[in-house]
Amino acid sequence: MPNRLTFATAQWQGETVLTLTGRIAEGDATRFNDYLESLEILPSQVYLNSPGGSVSDALTIGRALRAQSMNTVMSASDICLSACPYILAAGVTRIADPDAMIGVHQHYFGQNTVLPAFVAVEQIQRGQGEVMSYLQEMGVDPLIMQPALMTPSDEIYLLTPVEQSTYRLITNGEPA
Repeated sequence: MPNRLTFATAQWQGETVLTLTGRIAEGDATRFNDYLESLEILPSQVYLNSPGGSVSDALTIGRALRAQSMNTVMSASDICLSACPYILAAGVTRIADPDAMIGVHQHYFGQNTVLPAFVAVEQIQRGQGEVMSYLQEMGVDPLIMQPALMTPSDEIYLLTPVEQSTYRLITNGEPA
């Protein structure tokens, strides 16, 4: 799996599709927006395969996908963990094979040795509030954050297909 998000477009069944593969690193949102601007034909579907990474970059990439009315898709062998489900959530329609692995956990912000604890907690809560607003904006039930907040950042909670539908992360082809 690449250490940075890679972008590749291809023709599939007469449509242009985009594949995002790899870890979401800081700065990938800017790279992604530049990549989209370079395309002559925008893809209708985006396939995801990522272990996650930067939450802020995932949110920005997600908003770019939604602004272009793209759909998100996962095949049986794909993973979408950590921050990746925020990109998945951006699809106008969101489809995942039941064998695809979609997982969440607490956001990791690194060990803070500079900021006082109350300031660090304030920033974490602000970030969680931003994520919850984003999820609601994308039509995903913000209660998806419950298993995320209860799962340590060094573990992954894999959402079952029923949970994926219940939280409206997967829309089974219906618009969000």
